[in-house]
Amino acid sequence: MTIAGRKMTTKQLAAALGDVPPATLYRHINRLCTGGVLSVVDQHRVRGAVEKVYALGTSGGIVPPDEMADLDKEQHMRYFTTFVASLLEDFAYYLDGTPEVNPVTDGVGYHKVPLELSDQELVEMAQAVNQALLPFRGNNPSPLRRRRLFATVLIPGD
Repeated sequence: MTIAGRKMTTKQLAAALGDVPPATLYRHINRLCTGGVLSVVDQHRVRGAVEKVYALGTSGGIVPPDEMADLDKEQHMRYFTTFVASLLEDFAYYLDGTPEVNPVTDGVGYHKVPLELSDQELVEMAQAVNQALLPFRGNNPSPLRRRRLFATVLIPGD
């Protein structure tokens, strides 16, 4: 997701997305704000106009469990397809935007790991992963840091 972990203006989003027509971009930003996926985190004047700065809303683009339970199969497929498409977009951006691709030194990895877990073990594992990530979620950009995306998918493997 282009804006994940960032604050961006419409102009910056347009530059990052490239091939999206401005009218379409503004329409989608409006819908995402209305739906709470994006929120305005800052505004400033630029040549008499108000420029808004956007970030992911408080949900962070995550569907809360109570709403997730109410989705039908088609809605689940649409959300999952959007998620997977965003991963594909991010990976293509990495491949296209990196002069010399070296997955080992760049820290790139993708794995599918089957785990035999009880419901309680699944909860414990999720808590452990969240706890392990917590100290790093507040890191601010710096010259010594490179933005990295960490994605997880848990589905029954039956």
